[in-house]
Amino acid sequence: MRNSLKVAKWEIKRNMKNKSFIISLLLTPVLFMIFFFVPSLLSGNDSDEIVNVYVLDELNVWNQIETAVEQQELTWDLKKTDIDEASMEGKAAASEQTVYIALTEEGLDQGKINMYMSEDVDKNFHYEAFILEDPLRQVQLERLGLTEAQKEVIASRIAIEPIFAKAAEEAEGSIPDTEQAADPLKRAVPGAFAGIILFSIVMTGMMIFQSASQEKKEKVAEIILSSVTPTELMQGKIMGYFVLGITQVLGWLIFIIPLVMWKFDIPLLKYLFVPELFLLLFLAFAGYLLFAAIFVGFGATVEDMTATSNFQGMVMMLPFLPFLFIGPVMYDPSGLIAKIGTFIPVTAPGILLLRLSLLEEWPWTEIIISIVILIISIWLFMKLAGKIFKMGILMYGKNATPKEIWKWMWA
Repeated sequence: MRNSLKVAKWEIKRNMKNKSFIISLLLTPVLFMIFFFVPSLLSGNDSDEIVNVYVLDELNVWNQIETAVEQQELTWDLKKTDIDEASMEGKAAASEQTVYIALTEEGLDQGKINMYMSEDVDKNFHYEAFILEDPLRQVQLERLGLTEAQKEVIASRIAIEPIFAKAAEEAEGSIPDTEQAADPLKRAVPGAFAGIILFSIVMTGMMIFQSASQEKKEKVAEIILSSVTPTELMQGKIMGYFVLGITQVLGWLIFIIPLVMWKFDIPLLKYLFVPELFLLLFLAFAGYLLFAAIFVGFGATVEDMTATSNFQGMVMMLPFLPFLFIGPVMYDPSGLIAKIGTFIPVTAPGILLLRLSLLEEWPWTEIIISIVILIISIWLFMKLAGKIFKMGILMYGKNATPKEIWKWMWA
């Protein structure tokens, strides 16, 4: 273990000075900011720009409009005007950031209120103008001579709320968790956090494949193996790249989490630090160990990365297998396909994280079975990877064939 830690420390130092690692660490937050802000800049939408809104109020709804604008915190500079509707279009064309709204008797009778905007007004302004609908609707109702009770019934909306029926024995004695059902972020945020960590450290773990192949190509492996055993070298690489992956993802999240909290006004930390997060992180780390064992073992069988065979290339695609199940799992997280994916070692971490982010009640029996399968698989894959690594790291001149790899595994 002492030699493994030395190898891990060496891998960490070597890659921390690697330009590609540093660029990836710094560039990802920059790209994230670009995706956040560039679309709004390209659309030319400046939500802070004050719009001069002139209202011709023949319907006496000025007070209601003023109240609605204040409640919605719209960037309107609201003013009354006596300009007739026929002159509004010309006035708007000669102005900047200006809108004329004609609240006329004729428009109300026809059911169409005209709004004249200067060319530089944001095209989405008409969505903000929907606040005029309620005051105008009230005017229509008053003119129908309805009672207050009738107005309230007409104005009120009817909500359609889904209720999922449960079998009598399942529902008996249970207390519905309405707070949790009403707040999907309670499950989604920890699951997404663990999923990001899994994906990020597995992507970093893929560098193990390249590292083992590079050392073999440059014949550095012989020198290293004079000081440590193949097993210690393999374990050190797995630990080293795990630390690199965690360092990278934490660097990204320290920057990204505050940005998301500010942009979407979501209290992520409240949802994030919950007991369920420990299980989700365990699944993420287990997934890394599983794939790292595969990568380091098969990386030692490749002489030259540019001449990687289809067989080794398929190994690199294993972490992406859960993406094949995304549609069926999201449609039915408790369905047969979701359960099958939960019990297959290479898909279990990703599928289980997705399922637990969607389900309100966790299937603990399936979770425990899946964890047991994962732990056994990690132990087995580590053992087999050790055998492949031991033989493959000192084999020069060609890539190992599937037949040779099979023989090494069971030798």
